[in-house]
Amino acid sequence: MLKNTIAIILGGGRGTRLFPLTKDRSKPAVPIAGKYRLVDIPISNCLNSGIRKIYVLTQFNSASLNRHIKNTYNFDNFSDAFVDILAAEQTPKSTHWFQGTADAVRQSLHHLQNYDHEYVLILSGDQLYQMDYEKMMQHHKESGAGLTVATIPVNAEDATGFGIMKTDVDGMIESFVEKPAAAELGEWSSETSDEMKAQGRNYLASMGIYLFDKDLMRRLFDENPDAVDFGKEIIPKAIAEGASVLSFPFSGYWADIGTIQSFFEANLDLTNQVPQFNMYDNDRLIYTRARLLPASKMTGTAHERSVIAEGCIIEASRIEHSVIGIRSRIGRGTTITDSIVMGNDYFATEKDFREESPEHPLMGIGERCNLTRVIVDKNARIGHDVKIEGGAHLEDGDHGLYHVVDGIVIIPKGGVIPDGFRV
Repeated sequence: MLKNTIAIILGGGRGTRLFPLTKDRSKPAVPIAGKYRLVDIPISNCLNSGIRKIYVLTQFNSASLNRHIKNTYNFDNFSDAFVDILAAEQTPKSTHWFQGTADAVRQSLHHLQNYDHEYVLILSGDQLYQMDYEKMMQHHKESGAGLTVATIPVNAEDATGFGIMKTDVDGMIESFVEKPAAAELGEWSSETSDEMKAQGRNYLASMGIYLFDKDLMRRLFDENPDAVDFGKEIIPKAIAEGASVLSFPFSGYWADIGTIQSFFEANLDLTNQVPQFNMYDNDRLIYTRARLLPASKMTGTAHERSVIAEGCIIEASRIEHSVIGIRSRIGRGTTITDSIVMGNDYFATEKDFREESPEHPLMGIGERCNLTRVIVDKNARIGHDVKIEGGAHLEDGDHGLYHVVDGIVIIPKGGVIPDGFRV
């Protein structure tokens, strides 16, 4: 196990690009794949790699994330393992909230002093991938680097949204630019594998995953007290000041879940017969809260390329290319296509059934509905005979009962759609 390593998972800012999914929760707490939260991905990677000391940094809407961490990651009394939340706080040295990725880690360093460690692993809380950090550590140690940056080849279209770097023959990073303009890309292409070249992926992009020697991190922070971001400031300064900065190439599946579109596509990819992200790996488990729910029950439903979580009661006519989350209730005659239903936090009760009305439907999705390209957030109530068809024909924005982002219709958490509603 990597006992001398502490992992820090960055919870991100307000998550405006994932709004309204982040209206009442932080980015790492956004549900994914029917039963997980985004934060489960980097935590599971850490646990599978033998890292047992993990901090999650956040400052916006952290209540549900706190609750999930508390109910999920509990270790025995004879272990020094932990997964703890560190929210932005005022201290004698800092009276402001986190100003960026580097500032968040800098403000949290005093918590790390309670534990003996040599390395600090910085991770993002909104990415979907599986990585063995032990291999990254081995690569780091063998090279003698003080800082290792995980990198992945990207194409020209995506390169403008990432930190792009050039390396020497030994994989040491010689130069780094954050989000270069398209006109600059010509001088930033790198040698990649034949497979990557065939896909036009000729640029080495930072994955936002950094492995620091503890002493180098502290020196960089001390010498650059005004630097608040790793990609824009700390990494370029480390290279400019002659530190040994290494690229750790990664060729597996990796998705940055920073927008509604990327979130939507990553979820629906899981419904494919051979998804790019493998949740069925015996050795690389994805951990989450053990809810002890009953198996899902389906009556008269044809389903094609669909992921159904536990605890669901489904009487739909058809579910196709969709992800159905925990405790979902879907009525008779309903068709769901190319959609994400996040499910519910509790089951409907007899009282709920008695109080059902056209204006106050039951929690879940009613009868004879038709949903296409829709994200239904948790605890939403959709009545009978509702038809919602997302697509490019819809105008993005807040439409009261629903939001539209990139043609995807989003029913917000706890939202209510009355009987007969049409979009």
